[in-house]
Amino acid sequence: MHIQQLLVSRFEDALQAIDCAGSPVPVAKSNKPGFGEYQFNGAMALAKKLKQNPREIAQKVVDAVNLDGIAEKLEVAGPGFINIHLSNAWLSQQVQVAVADERVGINAQAEQKVVVDYSSPNLAKEMHVGHLRSTIIGDAVAKCLEFLGHNVVRQNHMGDWGTQFGMLLAHLQDKLAQNEVAETALSDLEDFYREAKVRFDQDENFANKAREYVVKLQSGDENCLALWQNFIDISISHSEELYQKLGVSLTRNDVMGESAYNNDLSVVVKELSEKGIVVEDAGAKVVFIEELADKNGKPAVYIVQKSGGGYLYATTDLAAIRYRSQQLDANRTLIFTDARQALHFKQTEIVARKAGFFKENEAYQHCPFGMMLGKDNKPFKTRSGDTVKLIDLLDEAVERAEQLVLSRNPDMSGEQVKEMKEKIGIGAVKYSDLSKNRTTDYVFDWDSMLSFEGNTAPYLQYAYTRTQSLFNNAGVSTDSVKGSVAIEHDIEKSLALHLLQFQDALEIVAKDATPHVLCSYMYELASLYSRFYEACPILKSDVAPEQKASRLQLCALSAKTLKIGLDLLGIPTLLKM
Repeated sequence: MHIQQLLVSRFEDALQAIDCAGSPVPVAKSNKPGFGEYQFNGAMALAKKLKQNPREIAQKVVDAVNLDGIAEKLEVAGPGFINIHLSNAWLSQQVQVAVADERVGINAQAEQKVVVDYSSPNLAKEMHVGHLRSTIIGDAVAKCLEFLGHNVVRQNHMGDWGTQFGMLLAHLQDKLAQNEVAETALSDLEDFYREAKVRFDQDENFANKAREYVVKLQSGDENCLALWQNFIDISISHSEELYQKLGVSLTRNDVMGESAYNNDLSVVVKELSEKGIVVEDAGAKVVFIEELADKNGKPAVYIVQKSGGGYLYATTDLAAIRYRSQQLDANRTLIFTDARQALHFKQTEIVARKAGFFKENEAYQHCPFGMMLGKDNKPFKTRSGDTVKLIDLLDEAVERAEQLVLSRNPDMSGEQVKEMKEKIGIGAVKYSDLSKNRTTDYVFDWDSMLSFEGNTAPYLQYAYTRTQSLFNNAGVSTDSVKGSVAIEHDIEKSLALHLLQFQDALEIVAKDATPHVLCSYMYELASLYSRFYEACPILKSDVAPEQKASRLQLCALSAKTLKIGLDLLGIPTLLKM
């Protein structure tokens, strides 16, 4: 159900009826109790344009708009606001329709093919906390887009190419020559990388061998490529284990690493040259971007090929744009990286559009995010100052969740604890991140994220278990509740209205790539449900059967919406806590 869209449509018809067709239709949710659920705020602008009294124009709009059966009252307030009081009977009807629908009344949008580029770890090293935000924010947005009916193509632009691989492959070759197994040698990628780097810095013979491997790899040497593929396969397996633990939807089939574009890099540079977009400067191929000139008028410099002939991230990203536009036929691309890369992607978009690598009206959104900080407000590190491995962070979350579960339920069985600690621990880490505005830094805090109070995963998970407990006690399921809905109390109306605004939140997430909007919606839903549960008895013996049936349907829609919302965020649910 999209209430706001319905109201906008009705007010558009009204404006046409009073000869104001094409005027803006600012319908917004009311943020003051007693002023209705929505407001039309366009009369003042019309008054200025038509040079008439805004309250008189507002009254003309009220007289023209057809909200019969939808609104119980329209009132002109202040200088010309129109307060819209929705009908309880109409809301009751919409709840009944939504609860009977497995998609809780969510309508699909016009389908687009959307490429979502996220996670993108460097396969030369293990994933660390810096990869968390890209991975889980991108996954939540991808799931929301799919739920709204879009064709989502996940792209994991892994760092699987570059000069460092010469060093790593030379080291792996030596390990294999000593009869070590590749899986064993690469069981800890951080240690492996560190060993190779020490050798490269201290052993000139090894350094020369590493440089030779780079040349062999880039020239397509079969033995070197086989060695590289071995390294890549095992490295991807490390990432897959983390994706599974995190509950994100990326698979090996979504990997489209830097190496995938190798054959197109020279073609990209050639096209840019033929179109006069790049020029040679000190032996390098460069684009001078006038649109991003500094205050002295000096254009930004964007290098696509080094003087020695090598290519850069810029070249690969341009090739990725061509592939996604021409081969995948994307309507829109979203890329999730930290904010430090914002300038690079702005430059890349400008160059790609000049080159005609995009289709007309194709959208390209870099979705930057802030950093995860420690309590000292500095980038999150170990006590020794090292980068925190993502697997270590998740393991600690599970351990802390186990302590929390046992402190609340000391007699719980081992199997129950095992399930709960994984879901609560991982869910807490993910939700703590997702609930923050994507564009800001945030402080990582174990105590607040594992709390059962406030805007946290445990609070929402517990809210869902309360709905399940209710239906267990009622002896029915969320899919089997029957009867008509009759909204009578204010809290019932507030809960029903919020439930019917689920699509609003999802569409904002899909448009702006902001999962925190869905988190805020879910937290408010859980809070409203709690107030409703306390204020409106359901299973007490003195509750009339028809009132019980009505309230059970509100509970069922709450449960279904909580479950869908948490699933889209990638937060696991539990039947008991």
